[in-house]
Amino acid sequence: MSISFISTRGQAPALDFRGATLAGLAPDGGLYVPQTWPQFDVKALQGKSYVDIAHAVLSPFVEPHIPGDVLKDLLKKSYAVFADPAVAPLKQLDDRHWVLELFHGPTLAFKDIALQLLGHIFEYFLAQKNERMTVIGATSGDTGSAAIAALANRKNIDVFVLYPQNGPSDIQRKQMTCVDAPNVHAIGIEGTFDDCQAIVKALFADVALRAKYNFAAVNSINILRILAQTVYYIAVAAHFSPRPISFVVPTGNFGNVYAGYVAHKCGVPISKLAVASNRNDILTRFFNSGAMQPAPVQSSLSPSMDIQISSNFERLLFDLCGNDAARLRDLMKNKGEFSVSKVQLAQARQLFTAARTDDDLTLQTIRDMYKESNYILDPHSAVAVAASRQLAKELPEPVVMLATAHPAKFPETIERAIGIKPELPASIAALLQKPERTTVLPPRIDAVTQFISSKAA
Repeated sequence: MSISFISTRGQAPALDFRGATLAGLAPDGGLYVPQTWPQFDVKALQGKSYVDIAHAVLSPFVEPHIPGDVLKDLLKKSYAVFADPAVAPLKQLDDRHWVLELFHGPTLAFKDIALQLLGHIFEYFLAQKNERMTVIGATSGDTGSAAIAALANRKNIDVFVLYPQNGPSDIQRKQMTCVDAPNVHAIGIEGTFDDCQAIVKALFADVALRAKYNFAAVNSINILRILAQTVYYIAVAAHFSPRPISFVVPTGNFGNVYAGYVAHKCGVPISKLAVASNRNDILTRFFNSGAMQPAPVQSSLSPSMDIQISSNFERLLFDLCGNDAARLRDLMKNKGEFSVSKVQLAQARQLFTAARTDDDLTLQTIRDMYKESNYILDPHSAVAVAASRQLAKELPEPVVMLATAHPAKFPETIERAIGIKPELPASIAALLQKPERTTVLPPRIDAVTQFISSKAA
């Protein structure tokens, strides 16, 4: 029996896996979540390859829409392009701490793990009915380049990626704008990531436009993104079984750490999920106070986390509301500003904790880790390591910190911290020599709509 996916807002029909994946955002503005959660025996997965673990984890969600043999083939294709055969290797730092390296994909960021698979699954579904789609995404840096790498030159997909014009690092931007593919359109928005995300949500809310161009989402609002990321939490749990694990996750949009929550919902033994914030610390403030209060976005050394409206938090909030969509809608009506009850906050704190790191501490953590372990962290991963140190008394061992990007993507920051400029892999270095192709637009829905209408097939 296949799993149905329901909207957190409760005013859209339940969909099967195919429908929820292709829809991305529900028509009522909610996010899709599984109606039931399969349970996994992680001990039975011990010693298996990443592809085999992914197959075991994803099968209950995707069948019968993707048969088992087809899923295995799509997974093999997705991860054949990764530089490390383990896909997401664990590196031990000391007796208590491990780093989970999630940056061995084509764009050197953790987003590749889900988006390479998403690209193959999109193409599989579209070929079944000879359909075409228009992929719309907002990015603070890494999602856009990973989506473009996964979808460039696919004949039945147009790709439009919105990014804050002055937000991503130079390398992050060029990974989007230097790709010469006729179906790819990088759009620099004169605003913040939250402006980009708001425009994408508004586009999906336009029912007529959405139907005309068959919109699909690549942001972590897409449930397949979350499910694909859940795999590496379960792979780590299998490695350490039967011991429960604490994870420390650098996060802005709450998608990566929510994937850990999904693993927890599926019976995986997790002691704690630590949310590691940079100076844009809305999530840390929430877990301390129970109040979600957006503030102006501040630029930081970890730009992929420069976010104040964390879209995926709605999925957790749905659980905190007892899956009561009416309660959730009431909380969400004030444009992302709300407070939960003491009981709800206590419920969240049973699994979640959080800590904040500023730029100075980020640089110091990169220096310390290089001195102590000869290991170079990117600034986002450094935020996770800094948080793990602040929260040491709260985190039962083993503690696994997620390294979400390759340090070579942020050479200026690394050089500033330790005096060494990390070398880019040859494939990325070659890409960055190509001319940039981008369109700069104001943060207005009408300007973006007009651009899409002029370019989409």
